[in-house]
Amino acid sequence: MLKIYNTLTRAKDVLAPLEPGHVRLYVCGVTVYDRCHLGHGRVFVVFDTVVRYLRHLGYRVTYVRNITDIDDKIIKRAQENGEDLKALTDRYIAAMTEDAGALLVGPPDYEPRATDHIDHMTAMIGRLVDKGYAYQADNGDVYYGVRRFPRYGRLSGRTLDDLKVGARVEADEAKDDPLDFVLWKSARPAEPAWASRFGAGRPGWHIECSAMASHCLGNHFDIHGGGLDLTFPHHENEIAQSEAANEEPFANTWMHVGFVRLNGEKMAKSLGNFHTLRDLLAAHDGEVLRYFLLASHYRSPLNYDEDALAQCREALTRLYQALKDAPVDAPPVAAPSEHHARFHAAMDDDFNTPGALAVLFELAHAIHRARERGEPAEAGRLAQELRSLGGALGLLARPPTVFLQGAGDHAEIEALVAQRDEARRARQWARSDALRDELKARGILLEDTPGGTVWRRG
Repeated sequence: MLKIYNTLTRAKDVLAPLEPGHVRLYVCGVTVYDRCHLGHGRVFVVFDTVVRYLRHLGYRVTYVRNITDIDDKIIKRAQENGEDLKALTDRYIAAMTEDAGALLVGPPDYEPRATDHIDHMTAMIGRLVDKGYAYQADNGDVYYGVRRFPRYGRLSGRTLDDLKVGARVEADEAKDDPLDFVLWKSARPAEPAWASRFGAGRPGWHIECSAMASHCLGNHFDIHGGGLDLTFPHHENEIAQSEAANEEPFANTWMHVGFVRLNGEKMAKSLGNFHTLRDLLAAHDGEVLRYFLLASHYRSPLNYDEDALAQCREALTRLYQALKDAPVDAPPVAAPSEHHARFHAAMDDDFNTPGALAVLFELAHAIHRARERGEPAEAGRLAQELRSLGGALGLLARPPTVFLQGAGDHAEIEALVAQRDEARRARQWARSDALRDELKARGILLEDTPGGTVWRRG
């Protein structure tokens, strides 16, 4: 049984899809006004792994990850740049897609943009007003009345009295209560606006996800996920407006991914404390970054560390070396092995990826032992199992030499390796050693095997 920690119940709940065999998952995506950072990358990788594992178990998965392409920050950035708003969001969406792909993250089944669902948002806002949960203020904005929803605070564990402390009303707001939040912003000069029964304007952030999730997955679905920072107020507000508008539960399970930290602080654009994925991918292989993000449990905080990344590269190298000489068409293991069982036990316990990675290393050791015993068929079967289980994590899909040797033109390296092989055959040991040293200085490590010299990047 797969158990998932549910922020709503504060317990590990057994996954029981509303529709047997079909898991419907919604994840809050990126507000596209800048490049994605490693915190966004962690959310991408975690939920990509969740989807891969669910499909590995045989579930049909409908995965939705939205894009927020209308927001105060986007409008401000476009104005600062003197840039058309859609041109700006299209540019950052393209960059996000490219960066996610470099992390070996597959595309979601649906990737709705907020601006394509304004009608669904205004319809939901209309239901909330008609049912008495929302109201239009004198300034034209429409607000959700938090005190009108008795279950408010259930997700975050906060009470209205707790929230009232420090709550305040901005000078241009006309809401009844400091805790109320905006659903529709009346049109401001030089800002995008859409027509609605409440007058021209644009949606507030929280209503966007409620409307898109309900449109894509139905009013009641299985899993809603996102970063830990979204628990309150975003996800709390989603529950309040969705359940009030639709009169049924919203999401059964709420998953939240822990923060990525840099120098002990949460990595965030608002703090100016982040590394963009683009910069990190220029310096590190995307699969190494993915491994780094999976090497800690998704709910725990993760500290960015260059030394840890180097260790992750070495760990992946060991796994790929175990696959290096394995045939890709070896028959699969006939029956689930102990490795298979331990891998699933780890992943079934709230997607315990560190435990699952440990099983991959057990398999790698078993492959080496089978080779040492002169059992190539057994080594091949174990290698197929390693590839299969690694694939459930989005790892080990490339040919080993592609990872071990890296990208780029290998002609010069191959020429130096060939010269060294020629020197060894001629017993020119000094020249052979000099060529090895030259290759080592370039970060190239050599392994002399009965079949010839094999090289990889160090």
